[in-house]
Amino acid sequence: MKQFAQLVDELDATSKTNAKVAAVVRYFASVPDEDKLWCIALLTGKRPKRTINTTLMRLWAAELGMVEPWLFETCYHTVGDLAETIAILLPPPTAPEPIGLSQVMMTLIILDKADEDTKKATLVGLWQRTEPDERFVLNKLITGGFRIGVSEKLVVKALGQYLGKDADLLTHRLMGKWEPTKTTFDRLLLDENAADALSRPYPFMLAYPLEQSVDTLGPITDWQAEWKWDGIRCQIIVRQGQLFVWSRGEELLTDKFPEFLGLKDSLPDGTVIDGELLGFQDGKPLPFQVLQTRIMRKNVSAKHQKECPIRILAYDVLEQEGRDLRDQPLKVRRQILESLLDQARVDAVMDLSPVVAFESWEMLSSLRDQSRDYVAEGFMLKRHDSQYETGRKKGSWHKWKVDPYTIDAVMLYAQAGHGRRANLFTDFTFAVWDGDLLVPFAKAYSGLTDKELVEVDAFVKKNTKEKFGPVRSVNPELVFELAFEGINKSTRHKCGVAVRFPRIVRWRRDKLPTQADTLDMLKLLASQTSEPAIADNQLG
Repeated sequence: MKQFAQLVDELDATSKTNAKVAAVVRYFASVPDEDKLWCIALLTGKRPKRTINTTLMRLWAAELGMVEPWLFETCYHTVGDLAETIAILLPPPTAPEPIGLSQVMMTLIILDKADEDTKKATLVGLWQRTEPDERFVLNKLITGGFRIGVSEKLVVKALGQYLGKDADLLTHRLMGKWEPTKTTFDRLLLDENAADALSRPYPFMLAYPLEQSVDTLGPITDWQAEWKWDGIRCQIIVRQGQLFVWSRGEELLTDKFPEFLGLKDSLPDGTVIDGELLGFQDGKPLPFQVLQTRIMRKNVSAKHQKECPIRILAYDVLEQEGRDLRDQPLKVRRQILESLLDQARVDAVMDLSPVVAFESWEMLSSLRDQSRDYVAEGFMLKRHDSQYETGRKKGSWHKWKVDPYTIDAVMLYAQAGHGRRANLFTDFTFAVWDGDLLVPFAKAYSGLTDKELVEVDAFVKKNTKEKFGPVRSVNPELVFELAFEGINKSTRHKCGVAVRFPRIVRWRRDKLPTQADTLDMLKLLASQTSEPAIADNQLG
C-alpha cells in the first residue's frame, strides 16, 4: 500500500507522460503480481463497489481522532474532500506495518455483507496500520472517489515497457470484462487462453477532432464521409455460435439488448462488426437521452423494447470467418462489409451506416451544417487507405463535429475538485433565468485556465452564502458561456431540459448576471431537437 500511495502521489505531481509511465514501471518492478493486477484494474477504472457508508466513516474517524462531530464537519467543509479530511484528523498509527494493495482491496470487498461492528473494527484496524499518505488513498478507494490522471493507453505503455510485450497485444488482453478477483497477472497478460479469446473484442480505432480547415485534407477522392451518430460505439462478435456485444467502454451489453440474439444465426461464424448502437424508430435515430433511459435498466422488459427500439448502424468489419481484417485498407473492408450485410438476414436490427456522397469540400461543409436534421453530430472523415489501428492515429480518421450549442449562464454552486485540485473549487453548477428566478440546468468543471480557476476559487470563498457538505452556494454574480452537444426535453430534471456534455467556453466578464440567457431559450432549443426529422432513404 505504501508503494501504491507513492505511485498515486507521483502520478498526481506531473503532467508529463514519460514521467508517469516511468513511475508505473517502477511500481510494477517493486510489488508482487497480485498488487500489479489491482493497480492495473484501479488505474483503468475497474473499481469495486462501495462497501462502507461514508456517514459511518465520518463518525468512526471523528471518534478515533477524538474530534467532536461538529468540528469534524467544519474541517470537512474547509478541506472539501472527505478522504483528505479523515487522513488529516486521524492520530498517528498505533500499529504500523506493511500491507499490500491486494490485501486491502480483498479486505474491503469481503466487508460488503459484514455487519456494522465488523466493518468498524476492520476499517479502524486499517487506519491504525497505515501512514497518512496511505490512509488518503485508502479512503479514496473506500468512498469511490479514486480518480487519477492516467489513461488506459498510458498503463498499457508502461506494461509494454515492463514486460517487453507489444502494446496492441496487451491492449487486446485488457479488453473485456475481467476482474482482479477472478484472474491472475500471468493469466491475464501472459498466458494464452482460447476461452477468453472467444469473446474478446478488438481495441477500438478512434478519430482525432478536425482542427484544420477541411480543404487542407487533399483530394476528396481520398476520403470517405459518414454521419457521426450519437449513440454507443460497439462491436458485434459472433464466434463459435455465440454472440457478444461490447461497448467501447468495455462493458458487455449482450443481455441488455435481446433483440440482437438472432445475429448469432444471421451473421457468419467468425464475424466482428464495428458500429453505432442507436435508439431507432420510424426510420430515424432517437435522441441519445432516450437510449440512455434504456441502458440504465437492469432488466429490460417488452415495454422498454417497445419504447426504445434499437438498431446498429455498421461501418466497419474487423474479422471475417475468423480472419483479422484490420490490416486491410478501409476501402476493402467496406466492400466486405457491404457484401456481408447484403447476404445476411439482419434487416430488423442492423443496417449499413451510409456513405455520404459529396462533390467538393464546400458541399460537404454545407451538409455538415444540417447534421442535427439527421440526428447526427457532424461527419466522420476516413481515409480510404486507412488500416484499422489501435486508438487515435493522426491523419487517418477525423471527427468533424457541428458547432455546439452555446448559452450564457450564471454560476450558483461550487464544489471542490479532486487530486491536485482538491483544495480549489473547480466543479460548478450553472443556472438561467426563469422570470425573476435562477434555475439550475447544468454542471461543468472543464474549460477554465489554472489562473482563472484560482480567481473563481477566491470568489467562491469570499461570496459563499450557504454550505451543503462540500458544496457552497454563492452570490449569483459570475457569468460564463457554456457549450453543449445536445439538448432535449426531460421530465427527470426540474428545469425541464437535459443538456449533453456541458463545458465552460469562457468567462463572460463583460456581462452582468441579468444579461444571462433564459430557460425559455433552452426550451426552444430542446423543442427544435426533441423531434428530429430524417428521411428514410438517408439511412440506406
